[in-house]
Order: sequence, then C-alpha cells, then structure tokens
Amino acid sequence: MARSMNLGLPRIGPRRQLKKAIEGYWAGTTGAGDLAAVARERRADGWAEQVGAGIDSVPSNDFSLYDQVLDTTCLVGAAPPRFGHPGGPVDLDTYFALARGVSGPTGGVAPLEMTKWFDTNYHYLVPELGPQTAFALSSTKPVDEFTEARTLGTVTRPVLVGPVTYLLLSKSTVPGFSTLELLPALVDVYAEVLDALGAAGARWVQLDEPCLGTDLDDEARTAVDFAYGELSRRTVKILVATYFSGLGDNLALATSLPVAGLHVDLVRHRGQLPALLDRLDADTVLSAGVVDGRNVWRNDLRATIDLLGPAQRLLGDRLWVGPSCSLLHVPHDLTSETELPGDVARWLAFAHQKLDEIAVVARGLSEGQDAVADALDASAAAAEAWRRSERTTRPALRRRVAALSGDDAARRSPYPARRAVQERSIPLPPLPTTTIGSFPQTPEIRAARQRLMSGELSEDGYRAFCRGEIARVIAEQEELGLDVLVHGEPERNDMVQYFGERLDGFACTAHGWVQSYGTRYVRPPILFGDVERPGPITVDWAGYAQSLTARPVKGMLTGPVTILQWSFVRDDQPRAETCRQIALAVRDEVTDLEAAGIGIIQVDEPALREGLPLRAADRPAYLAWATECFKLATAVVADGTQIHTHMCYAEFGDIMEAVVALDVDVISIEAARSRMDVLNDLVAVHYGAGIGLGVYDIHSPTVPSEDEIAAFIDQAMEVLPPRQLWVNPDCGLKTRRAPEVAAALTHMVAAAGRSRRGVGRERVRLR
Repeated sequence: MARSMNLGLPRIGPRRQLKKAIEGYWAGTTGAGDLAAVARERRADGWAEQVGAGIDSVPSNDFSLYDQVLDTTCLVGAAPPRFGHPGGPVDLDTYFALARGVSGPTGGVAPLEMTKWFDTNYHYLVPELGPQTAFALSSTKPVDEFTEARTLGTVTRPVLVGPVTYLLLSKSTVPGFSTLELLPALVDVYAEVLDALGAAGARWVQLDEPCLGTDLDDEARTAVDFAYGELSRRTVKILVATYFSGLGDNLALATSLPVAGLHVDLVRHRGQLPALLDRLDADTVLSAGVVDGRNVWRNDLRATIDLLGPAQRLLGDRLWVGPSCSLLHVPHDLTSETELPGDVARWLAFAHQKLDEIAVVARGLSEGQDAVADALDASAAAAEAWRRSERTTRPALRRRVAALSGDDAARRSPYPARRAVQERSIPLPPLPTTTIGSFPQTPEIRAARQRLMSGELSEDGYRAFCRGEIARVIAEQEELGLDVLVHGEPERNDMVQYFGERLDGFACTAHGWVQSYGTRYVRPPILFGDVERPGPITVDWAGYAQSLTARPVKGMLTGPVTILQWSFVRDDQPRAETCRQIALAVRDEVTDLEAAGIGIIQVDEPALREGLPLRAADRPAYLAWATECFKLATAVVADGTQIHTHMCYAEFGDIMEAVVALDVDVISIEAARSRMDVLNDLVAVHYGAGIGLGVYDIHSPTVPSEDEIAAFIDQAMEVLPPRQLWVNPDCGLKTRRAPEVAAALTHMVAAAGRSRRGVGRERVRLR
C-alpha cells in the first residue's frame, strides 16, 4: 500500500487570519494570548484538513509565526549578542526583534539580514554564526506542536530544517570562518530535540536538507555524512527531505545516508527516479514528490500513477506519495475563487486540491486505477481542455517574438556616452536622493480600493482619489527635498498583480494569498496564455505626476523576469519564451512613457537573482535569456532617457556579471540590512554605472538616524566615486507607516546633504 504524505501547508489562513493576529500584536491592540489562540486554530485546521483529505503522514512544526529558519535559530539558542538574549527560552518579543529589529533613541538594534529561500520568493532571516556561537536547546516548539496535534487525535511527523542546510544558509560573522565548523555542537542540540520528540511519541521526524539539490564541496559532503551518521543513532526514524532540484551528483551521498527515508522532488527532476530505485537500500522509504508544490496547475493523475508504477511494484509500502515541496508556496483553496474564468479555474489546483491529488495517486497505486477512475477522467479532461484552448495562443505575438534580433536588445550608445547626454538633460546634484517607487499604502488608500471593489466607489471616483494621493505625495517629496520623485503608486495593489490584471494572458485571484515574508503576502497572478499589452498601463499616472512638479518623476514598471518569477507560470512552453512575451509588453509601456516625456524609467528586477538555477551548470543559459529579456524591455529608449532598475534581498555576488550586462544607467540595490556587503561585489566587477545603495531598511519599523545613514554613505564613498552614487531606501515604502517614512526620509535627505557638502561641490539647480 503506497502511503500519502504532505510536507507542509500555507500558514496564513484562507482569510489571512494569522496576518491580522500578528500585526495586531505588533500594534499592541491584541495580546500574546490572542495571537497564540489564532496560531492554535490555524494548526488545528491544517491537521484536520489533511486528515480529512486522506493524508496518512501529516507534518507538524511546519507552522511558523515568521519563518522556519528563524524558528531554528531560536530552537538552538543562536540569537546574536546584540539582542541581549540571556539564554534559555526565547520569548515572543525577542523572536520578533530578531525579525524586525528594535527601535530606540540611539538607532535601536538592526534585525537579522533577510534573503530568498533558495529559488523561491519566500524569504528567511539569515542566522549570524561565528567561532563564539554556543548552541543550546532554547525552545520546545517542535515537541509542543507534536503534543498539540496528538491531543487532537493526529500523530504527526515533526519537521525541522536540517542541520547542514541551516549552517550553509547562515552568515559567518568572522571572515574566513566556515559555519560548518559548528556542526558537531549543532548536531548535539538536534540529538536532544530528536530524543525529546521520541519521548513524546513521535515515530518519524523529517529533516529538510534542500542543500542536497545544490553543488556541494567536499567539506559540505563530509558534513552531511557526519550529521546523519550521528543523528541516525536516535530512536526516531529520520526522513531526509530534498526539494527544488534533483539530487544530481549528490544522489550517491543521499542514498547512502543511514536514515529511514528519503524525499525527492520528482516535479523538478522526474528523470532521477530510475537511478534512485537502483541505489535505494532494501529497507529505506522513498517519498516521491510528484504533485507540484510550487505551481497551481492540476496534476495529470494518470501519468503520475504510471510514472510511479515501477516504484510501487518494487517498494510496496515503502513508497510514499507527496508534493514536491511544502504547499506553503501556493494558495489555500481554489473553491474560494468564484470570479476566475471557468475554463481557467478548471486547469488549477491550490493546496487543498493538491492534498486530494496526493491521496488519489496513493490510492490509485495501492488499489488500481479503477478505484479512482472518476478523478483520473476529470484530470484527463482538464488536460485536454488546456491543450485545445484558444485562450493560450496568439499567433501574431508569436510572429513578433520570432522576428526579434540582437539589435532589439541593445542600447544605442555605451554607458559613458549616455551619461554625458543625461547630465545635460537631467541635471542633478552629487549623491541625488530618491525612493524606490511606492509610498505607504495608507488606511485611506486601502479603504478606497475596497470601496471600488464593492461598487461603493466608481472608477472615476477612484481615479480622482488616486490623483489626490499623487498630488499629496509629490508635495511631500518636494518638501522633504528629494531630488528625483515618484508618484507613490496609490493605484497599485502589488507590483506584479497590478500588471497581471492589465495584461492579456493572465488571470488574477481574489483570495490566492501566498506568504513572501513575515506578514507580507502577495497574490501571484496566474499566467495561463500568451502575454500581450492591450494598451498603456502607467502612462497617465506618471504623466500626471510629472505635470505637478519641475523635478524629474520616475516612471515605475516591474521587469519581465520579476513578472515571470512572481506569477504562477504556464508550464507547457519554455520559461524563456514566456519571458520574451512579457518583455515585449514592458517594451511597449517603456516606449509610451518616453513619448509622454518621462525622462527616467525604473524597471524593477528584484527576482533576477531568485530565478538563478541551484546548479552552477544551469546558470549561464538562464542568465543569458534573463538579461536579454530585460534589455529587450528597456533598450528601445534614446540616450537621454535614464533607465534604472532595482534589486533587493538576495545574494548578488554570483550574478554580478549579469547585473553589469543589463546595461542600465542606475541600479538601486539593497545594502542597509546586509550592512553594505554588496559593496565588495560591485567593486569586484568594476561596476561603472550609477549605484543607489539602499541606506534605509524598510522591512524593519526602526527609523535610522541621520548619523547611521551618513555612515553608510561615507562607507560607500570610501570605495566608489561620489559621482557614481545615489541615495535611496532599500525597497519600496508600501508596507511602512507614514510617520516612520517621513522621519526616515528626512534623515536620509539630511545625511545626503552632509555627505554632499563633504564632497565639496555645489548643488546644481534642477530644471
């Protein structure tokens, strides 16, 4: 009998209950007890949902108030000294301080750095470890949640981030120190956790080691061997889980580990199954990730059962069937979406539906396909409807893509020549100040959007409201003294969803929320067909903003790679082909913005690094088409039009050559939270274009002081010429409160003025 299993569920709640509870706690309107009650309810609902769907092996400890890596940092007592944690259990306020920082009269305490979880848009907080780090068991969360589920009638499989992956994702606080040197001490704490879980009644524990899908050096391979040689001595059975990639050259290592089970991603790399079956020990469980945990398309159930047939015949009850990865990367439930086009909805499966698919595959393998014939027929009919749909293909667009040449992705002149033209057409002072695009989405803006959606406010009324907000934000920026302004984006719900709603080939959801970090959730649009722009999207807003001021206003667009990465993308053609279609839509918008007199156009690509394949051998091909698509979207402008891009919260060192190849005039990049680490990467590639180093971490409520920001600017000027530098926040200001923003930007402009005076040059009057 094949067994069904799951790796994790969305945590947020179908109506974002967890977001409201956490933000209420932060705001002081609800207490810790209220938050704990909502968290218990979310966990209980998740366990009941999985049991009801027929899942045999249900996880626990996949729930988190922020992210699972932060939970692990608290579990092993690795809070950095600056947070003043005295040891022992980590309380709730310290937990959130690690994530958000602490405000104070002298600048407060900076939070942990944040970056992307492998190649997803989910973020984690980066542990800070050094030779002095002393691990100690400091949380009972895994045991508490196992016991909680057992009290409700479900014996779960607790989930932990694996020790080797945890150390590899950590940041060394001492140059040259390998965090893997801490493995023996960390393994001792993990052994304590496993023993405590075993004593509580757990039979299986899952340790997530997605690092096994990446390129590992000899030190890391030795670390994996050591860790599981030690941990396999505990009484609980260990399932090592890998995902997001195939095992590749780590297959022999993974199958030789002395553990009871191995989970693999057969969505990203289904071709690895025969080799796995050849090498798997005679008593090891194989957990097959065959339902896509990263995308929303229905599974071809009959094809999946056929794929696993040989494994079922060989393994019997040692075959488990599950998703490729945790389902936290997809929305809760498709049945909530009553406004999706019927044919598109028929092609989709969200987390709840994916649980049903897992159960059907397991039952079909165990009892035969006749036992699940109705489900298989419905799956086949949906797949056939997708193949025959006229909604997915636009012949004229495909001809346009086919006619593209290399010249379409090349600027007219090299950067030095463009810079000379732009200095005349857009005169700016040294260290010009700007923001990344969005201003706070105030309660008034959110209320107006709700009134529009409910029909209480007309489209004309909403446009008038947004124009008023734009006028207010332009006036605020002029008063603050910013040099290059933005219109603030009051009309936009999200930087990708907004464009998805206005491009052909996309469908958007009403409740399809997915966690990005903490309480920041997004609704990725569903890219089901060929992408075209039916008409201008941002031109009127940007033109109106520019009409209100003599200072330059940036046109704000989301780049093609980010629209691709932050959507649920069709899987019936290469992603590069889909990205070229999006690039042409953005190119048309860039063309219209320039024609409307917008002299600075920012095309954001925060997801460029995120899309990088986990294996080095696969990266050159991706970077080639990703940079081509960005240039295709932007190269159409004249030399006097300044192209900006923005990137944030990722490890940029290994894509710096591609960043140079984008050939932008100015790149703004996250720097404050990582304490200016990106400076070394920029210097290493001799980056010569404009650089806007983020000096204000907008993902923390902490307001940086003028002195802190000035120190960042001065640090940058030690290695980069002042004429190359811009001053801006790390990211958009959408999620921050207006008073925080006003204070932080006041400090930022003042700090830039101080540093500008230090450069010894006069401010140039703006035209």
